[in-house]
Parts: sequence; C-alpha cells; structure tokens
Amino acid sequence: MSAKRVMRSVSRFIEEKLGLIVNVEKSRVTKTSDPDMKFLGFGFFKDYRADLYKARPHQKSLESFKFKLKQLTRKNWSVDTKYQVERINQLIRGWVNYFRVSYMKTALGKVDAHTRFRLRMCIWKKWKTAKNRKKNLIKLGMDKYNAYKNSHTSKGAARIANSWVLGTTITNKRLAQFGLISSQQHYIKVHV
Repeated sequence: MSAKRVMRSVSRFIEEKLGLIVNVEKSRVTKTSDPDMKFLGFGFFKDYRADLYKARPHQKSLESFKFKLKQLTRKNWSVDTKYQVERINQLIRGWVNYFRVSYMKTALGKVDAHTRFRLRMCIWKKWKTAKNRKKNLIKLGMDKYNAYKNSHTSKGAARIANSWVLGTTITNKRLAQFGLISSQQHYIKVHV
C-alpha cells in the first residue's frame, strides 16, 4: 500500500510541478524480480553475490535486436557484403551503446555466433555458382580437391555455413578483418 501511495505522490509531482503527463496504463507498482517488468527496454535481476539488483536488456529488447540482425543477414538480400557489414555494425554499436550500463556479456556471445553463421550463409549464397565457390574456397586457403568437392555439394547454405567448410575458410578472424565488429567485444569496451 505504501508503494502505491508513493507512486500517487510522485505522479502528482511530475504532472503538477514538471508539467508532464504520466501514462497510467504503463505506470505500475511491481517487484523488480517480475519478468514482465520492463523499463526503457531494461529488465532487472538480483545478483546474490553482490546482494543488489542489476539491469540487463529485457528479453523483448534482446529478441528485437536479434530480429533486426536477422533482417540484415537475409540470404536473399542482394547487396554488397561490405555494405551489409556496415549496416550490421551500425546496429550493433547503437544497440550496445544504449544498453552499455547493463549486464549482457554471455547473451552477446551467443548473438555474435549466430550473426557470423548467418553472414557466412549470405556469403555462400552470393558466390552462386560452383565455379565461383571453388575459386573463392581456394583463395581462402582450401586445397583444390576439397574446394571442388564442397563447391559441388547439394547441401544448403545453412548446412555449409554451419560446417567446417566455411568455419575454416571464413573464420571469425577473417570476418573481423573484413570489418565485422563483435557485439561482445564492443560491449566490453563501452561497458560502464
């Protein structure tokens, strides 16, 4: 009851003194541990070791971020890979900078792995022909026999991107050299 009384007095102060409007539909009294509790895209969790509550991106915010990355790594998006990587980097920088006060290192590691997998899939699709795939695999260091065998495979782009074929040729290091930033590394750099 006291929490609701505080909320009423704070709402009155905001409306009367500051001249702002409080949205009563979005404003509510709740526990910090409530999984539905979302404030400006943040959720909260209890860190029992430090004995305090900490912020993290709400699950809906994280799902929205993943969806936007998925849109930027569509197989049928016929844009230059360099442009595609620039757009991915813009999204990563903006999203991570906004949520930099929260705790999300592990979640970002999973997002990075999935983004690299999807980008490898896009690159494979852009190579289109078996001849072009073979040439590019050889250029990336694969021997001629394996390059021929894998360029003529009937496996789909997802299976190839998830296998050793692209994992050993389009490595994480190569993607980084190409310009793709890691959301986890960017987070470590900007985390407050």
